[in-house]
Amino acid sequence: MREENQSSTLDFILLGVSRQQKQENLFFILFLFIYPITLIGNLLIILAICFKICLHNPMYFLLANLSFVDIFLSSVTIPKTLLNYLLHSKAISFGGCMAQMYFMIALANTDSYILAAMAYDRAVAITRPLHYTTIISPRICTLLVVGSWVVGNTNALPHTLLTARLSFCRNQKIANFYCDIVPLLKISCSDIHFNVKMMYFGVVAFSMPLLCIIISYVRVFSTVLRVPSTKGVRKAFSTCGSHLTVVSLYYGTVMGMYFRPLTSYSLKDAVITVMYMAVTPMLNPFIYTLRNRDVKTSLGKLFSKRVSLK
Repeated sequence: MREENQSSTLDFILLGVSRQQKQENLFFILFLFIYPITLIGNLLIILAICFKICLHNPMYFLLANLSFVDIFLSSVTIPKTLLNYLLHSKAISFGGCMAQMYFMIALANTDSYILAAMAYDRAVAITRPLHYTTIISPRICTLLVVGSWVVGNTNALPHTLLTARLSFCRNQKIANFYCDIVPLLKISCSDIHFNVKMMYFGVVAFSMPLLCIIISYVRVFSTVLRVPSTKGVRKAFSTCGSHLTVVSLYYGTVMGMYFRPLTSYSLKDAVITVMYMAVTPMLNPFIYTLRNRDVKTSLGKLFSKRVSLK
């Protein structure tokens, strides 16, 4: 049987985050702690926005969609990691690996484009407040979200199809706790030049939302700094502060991982992926609720309603 046909029957071995068992135990506890908090925190954000009429506007619609994506992003990798640990197994099938890689790339890209849409929304709200409802209409807002999903899945498909065609011979050990494109390319025994070019093209496509975010906030800050009112400046920075914190966490870790040569990747870099695949989706609800009075009020009413029903 040819090597090209053997890949589809392989089981890959996920090496995890560390080769040391004590550190693996620590990460298991960390994931066991992070995952339910991520699910509950982001689900509460969605419920708070759904049940509070005053939150039915573009800013919170985009926030609810960001929480929705974060739930699925963490669910792509963490449950499999926890299950493998409990079963004392590190195996993942070839099909499962390709599916995990596809959804990781698709959701990560969708996340980045929704963050860009949120930055654009804030820029319009601050720089053109009188035209805000016209520019960011419900239709435009829906198109931004749908477009984010379409672009995310479109970017993920070619990477997955190209990786699925590679041969992996006898080297089946993936230096991460999930199937990421970089460690998969490193263990392939096929010609990966075209895959690497596509990966860097994907990095450029992934960077486009960051460019949009930077341009949006340059416009925001240039407008805010011309406002004579200190209260107006404070309010503008308060509105944008949560989003800037999330963007910094997300892109800071992603750039540390992918904006460098493929040859420099090793198992220790798996710790970086923990930040944007697990920690950032968990922190997002806290970042937004701690700095947002409307969301906190809605959550308070939601809980009080639940208590009164009992």
